[in-house]
Amino acid sequence: MTADLRFKEIEHKFVVDEAFDLERLRAALAALGPLRRSSIRVRDCYYLTASGRDRRFILRHRYDDELHQLTVKAIGDDTEVRLEVNLDLGHRLGDQHEQVEAFVAQFGIEWSGALQKDLDVWDFPDCEVVHYRASTGTRSVRCVEFEATHKASVADALATVHAYERATGFDSARRSRESLLQILFPEVTQLLSAPP
Repeated sequence: MTADLRFKEIEHKFVVDEAFDLERLRAALAALGPLRRSSIRVRDCYYLTASGRDRRFILRHRYDDELHQLTVKAIGDDTEVRLEVNLDLGHRLGDQHEQVEAFVAQFGIEWSGALQKDLDVWDFPDCEVVHYRASTGTRSVRCVEFEATHKASVADALATVHAYERATGFDSARRSRESLLQILFPEVTQLLSAPP
């Protein structure tokens, strides 16, 4: 992976409806021989700070059985290629939600929100494919995401994403350009477009 792509997330997201044929996706991905297959529940807490609003990024605290991270993610007009920097908080001390919130509060929280995701994950040598249902308690959405994990170049990573989309029948589907945050919390888009 080249240094300039080390902190870039390169992915396509597709919003699917409740009638989506998950079994068909599972069969298509199983035929590709994933290295690992898992299911997990994730809690994500998002924080928009004053500098995040001005510079168009969000902070995310993620906690689940596998990951405990504090992340900065760019928010733009398209999520295909965007900044993502993860700090591993580890599981040694358990969920550090209160510490993270107190830390982030020092930067001036202008908005915060949380969601739960139930994920099915397929890991391949060059791509991670995820189907999930995300819910805020009042809104929910189902998505399929294809994220390149081997990134020699943007073109190479996008070719990988397209190959998995073709293999699973998503090559003709229309992808979402919005982040999950923007889909489930439309007020964030309004905050980002408001004058400081």
